[in-house]
Amino acid sequence: MLIIFLGSLSWFTNHGAYLKVPMVKGRNADEGIKLLEEKGFQVIIQDSIYVDSLPGNTIIKQLPEADATVKRNREVFLTINKATPPPVSMPKLEGLSYRFALDLLVKNHLILGDTVMRPDFMKGSVLEQRLNGNKVEAGAPIPWGSKIDLVIGAAMPETQVAVPDLLGMTYADARSTIENAGLTLAAVIAQANVTDTASAFVYKQNPEPFDEEKKQVYIKPGQTIDLWLSKGRNTTDTIK
Repeated sequence: MLIIFLGSLSWFTNHGAYLKVPMVKGRNADEGIKLLEEKGFQVIIQDSIYVDSLPGNTIIKQLPEADATVKRNREVFLTINKATPPPVSMPKLEGLSYRFALDLLVKNHLILGDTVMRPDFMKGSVLEQRLNGNKVEAGAPIPWGSKIDLVIGAAMPETQVAVPDLLGMTYADARSTIENAGLTLAAVIAQANVTDTASAFVYKQNPEPFDEEKKQVYIKPGQTIDLWLSKGRNTTDTIK
């Protein structure tokens, strides 16, 4: 009985039944899993990550490695490349230098799109970050590999621009006038009863278009203008 028991022990424990792990790294996941199961291995998907240089649904890593000798029914752990890229968080680029912003884009798996130069005191710094023509806030989820357009501060020209007279204009018209003059809209302060900013009217601006001697005021391109808005159009004092 002892001889029979010892002889059958190896049959019960699969003693001596060893298999060589095939190479599945780099294969399509479905093909690799099928091959492992046909060879008598149990397959466990350990993790899934995304590598943009590899096709989706590709086996990136296997454990045990290829050609390792293991027992039948041994588990093989696989790491799979995701079929679709995951979203990434938009980094904050505004205020950073162009070179530093470019490095940050690459680290976050994003691509530099168009660059637009705009006169500003922050020469060489990022003034705005845009996606598909629209400003995108830091922290917003965006697709992996998105093209990000940057507005970069350019050197301030020596020329000066006349401060436009915006009093009585709608906010939309005033904003367009400011941009066309090469200036920057800064603070917008609306009265409490203003519900639609676009249709509100400008009743105060800073800087004003004329000084106390009624002479035209000039500022450098890129400088800012603040606006105060009211619900109705204010009448101007022609005597003043």
